[in-house]
Amino acid sequence: MGSGLEKALWSIAIPGFGQLMNKRYLKGIILITLEFIINVKANINTAIVLSFLGKTHQAVEEVNYQWLMFYPCVYLFSIWDAYKDGSEEKEKPLLFLPYAIAAYAETIGVIYSKVFRIYGVLLGPIFLPMACIFVGLFTGSIIRYFALKTIYKK
Repeated sequence: MGSGLEKALWSIAIPGFGQLMNKRYLKGIILITLEFIINVKANINTAIVLSFLGKTHQAVEEVNYQWLMFYPCVYLFSIWDAYKDGSEEKEKPLLFLPYAIAAYAETIGVIYSKVFRIYGVLLGPIFLPMACIFVGLFTGSIIRYFALKTIYKK
């Protein structure tokens, strides 16, 4: 039912939904539970609303960074796992690399989200980590490309 991309997109919406669609019910329930606990404890939804309203400084004050640090790994693992299990092609060598590096990059974004500014604008605990995901996916894809090229060199 559906493609790996479809399931990954559902996991972007709510970590664990892609796993439920892949009929990995226990894993899906665990990821949804983790997402809920981390979201509530870190005040992520409040930070999202404040960030989109342009109240980034309030979002920084509202978020619990000790809990927010867990979110990148749960989020990116959920997306990678849903895509991997939902794909027609089961063997995708080193597919984890872009997702793992994106999780590291997003975590770095969380760490610096209190102080990092672009042209004087504080991106905060939502927008900076989101931007770092794309940097991580891009970097991880390049590393995967060259690693595969080296491994399968003929």
